[in-house]
Amino acid sequence: MDLKRKLAQLEKSQISNSGTSTRHEEVSEDAAASPSQNGASAADADREIALARLREQMAELMARDPAPSNPRPLAPAPLGFVPWETSQGIVHRRNRLWNADHWIGCVPIAAALAASSEYWALLGLDPALAECDSRKALFLDTETTGLGAGAGVLAFLIGMAWFDGENRLVLEQLFLRSPAEEAAQLERVAERLADATVLVTFNGKSFDWPLLANRFVMNRMQVPELPVHFDLLHAARRLHKPRLDRVNLKALEVEVLALDRGPDIDGAEIGPRYSHFLRTFDEDALRPVIEHNAVDVLSMVALVGLYGEPLERLNEGDWVSLGRTFKRARAIEKAQDIAELAVQRHGGHDALRLRGELAKARGDRDKALQDFERVCDCVDDPKTRLELAKLYEHHINQPKLALALVQLGTGESEVATLRRRKRLEEKSQRLAKDSCPPIPGMANLRKNK
Repeated sequence: MDLKRKLAQLEKSQISNSGTSTRHEEVSEDAAASPSQNGASAADADREIALARLREQMAELMARDPAPSNPRPLAPAPLGFVPWETSQGIVHRRNRLWNADHWIGCVPIAAALAASSEYWALLGLDPALAECDSRKALFLDTETTGLGAGAGVLAFLIGMAWFDGENRLVLEQLFLRSPAEEAAQLERVAERLADATVLVTFNGKSFDWPLLANRFVMNRMQVPELPVHFDLLHAARRLHKPRLDRVNLKALEVEVLALDRGPDIDGAEIGPRYSHFLRTFDEDALRPVIEHNAVDVLSMVALVGLYGEPLERLNEGDWVSLGRTFKRARAIEKAQDIAELAVQRHGGHDALRLRGELAKARGDRDKALQDFERVCDCVDDPKTRLELAKLYEHHINQPKLALALVQLGTGESEVATLRRRKRLEEKSQRLAKDSCPPIPGMANLRKNK
């Protein structure tokens, strides 16, 4: 291409000079044989010679045979992966099977088969999950060359699990030896999605699925229609965040599933290990990545079983969070049952507060008042004082008691506190009562008055 550009530039220069000399001839017809014209003619001749040489060199280069290509061989399929033919080409996969009586930590695989999708809908705050069949769930996790869903990020390893016709758990892992095999890999994913009624991931709504959808687009393939998506990360945060410092899959395995995956790799190592394998074909570098992916998928199966019948195996420390999640999903009766159990199992002031909130939601203000009073006796909780002050004011018409709680602090803004205090003072003056019924924590206040 450089030679072609040079030739074009020289030809333009020749044409320009030729036009210039022609104009000069028109201007000074009597000076046709001047010395300057002789010099221009010599320069034109030199250019013609140079152009001829360049043309010869270009023709010689074009006639040469292209250099023989020596592409780098593809990495071999590692650790038991075998080729699988699709309409888009070959993808390498590895399948493993587990019976329903196999346990993943403290949860049997059979629990995932029998999981109640109604509980999934409540914990996921998604009514569409209630219509899903747990036996048609597809569990999916990816290992990628980087973070995000950029054009250069590939899912070089995809783990998928589902139940076969004999109620066995099938784990299939798809390995990408090169980007040329990605279309076949994605086609296999699309096949499994078409058979599923629910897709189960852990942070898949934010990471795994956006990445895969982008890869479908980059390969000019139709993005599959997604079934109902159950992202376990959001349910896990609602249930376990008050008890756990971090809510990631490793923490849930230890604290919730009682699962010890043994030595594991850090997520930051996964991409570099894959790059190392492509350069060296070192299977030992990739072995921990493949096992890491397999355990991630199995852990999701166990969590689905746990969340499908949460009261059977869920830690009692998570019951209050479970009740609050059910309350948020407007399943008040289920939330009330869990709150009662939590109080009976010595769930502390959190369980009492939840039971009071649910009693108030049901319209049982007497029960709510009793529970809120017990909480205020146990802990310094401005929010509960506010709820109790409202009940004193509006339910039992005791503005003085409500005013005393407001003076202790209710967590409201300064403007709201002043407004409430003014209203309670006016009500107290109108009632002009000399005594108040005894309440916990208020006896000393009344004596001082």
